[in-house]
Amino acid sequence: MCRFIAYLGKPIMADELLLKPANSLVHQSYSAGEMPEILNGDGFGIGWYIQSISDRPGVFRAITPAWSNQNLIYNAPLIRTNCLFAHIRAATEGGINEANTHPFNYERFLMMHNGSIPQFPRIRRKLLALLNDEIFQWIKGQTDSEHVFALLMQHVFDMRGSGPRLTEEQIRQCFQKTFDVVQQLKVDAGIGNEVSNFNMMVTSGRRIFGTRYSSHPDRETRTLYYSIGTGFHCADGVCRMAKSGTDVEAVLIASEKLNMNHAEWTPVPTNHFIAVDRDLNLHLSPMQA
Repeated sequence: MCRFIAYLGKPIMADELLLKPANSLVHQSYSAGEMPEILNGDGFGIGWYIQSISDRPGVFRAITPAWSNQNLIYNAPLIRTNCLFAHIRAATEGGINEANTHPFNYERFLMMHNGSIPQFPRIRRKLLALLNDEIFQWIKGQTDSEHVFALLMQHVFDMRGSGPRLTEEQIRQCFQKTFDVVQQLKVDAGIGNEVSNFNMMVTSGRRIFGTRYSSHPDRETRTLYYSIGTGFHCADGVCRMAKSGTDVEAVLIASEKLNMNHAEWTPVPTNHFIAVDRDLNLHLSPMQA
């Protein structure tokens, strides 16, 4: 099923999110609490931005489990960033290799996914036919996730053309179109009644967009939460999102709550689009199944 976290806000050390919380992402790699199968041991990846160096993200992916990767454990306390994506994988489609490991990166974008398209090979070829040459050539792996992100990027670039940066609503429309196209391809292939789940996150390092989405929300969904405040801090073994009035300096989105302070975490409603803008304003908008 996979698990992930997405962070945008004032700079934070990566280990504050990946290692230190009681239910850190590394802990979830061997003992996830909100999915039927507790293991996410088929690799992991992190992506982060340091805009003073480049608009392109740093990316580190490995096929070993997060709980045993010494490079991750050593380097997480040395990475300081204002935007972090991290993902642990429980493989469904595609082999266990780096090309199939999230987050995926395209130019300045990072993308990660928790979910699946059942019987994906039955629609893969027709999905690929919808892509231009550049995006088609970008795909390196076999996962349904990477192909769906390619389709999303196609819709983003089709809508933007040579115009200005897309608005939040335009990006929501691109996500909706992507899910609608996938569902129509499934219907055409005779598998329209199968449940597809798209808990997805995309970032350019300055904004985050994502979804908690199911093609049949009455039958199956995946968990997703957000927490906002003045900063996520760990001290004396306790990790929490600090709050000071209505000030927001940090936004954290996660498949599972990172601690047991449930009041810090707000569930993203089923079939909703979530957006965090450059000023850390968070918005939720409904989407159609």
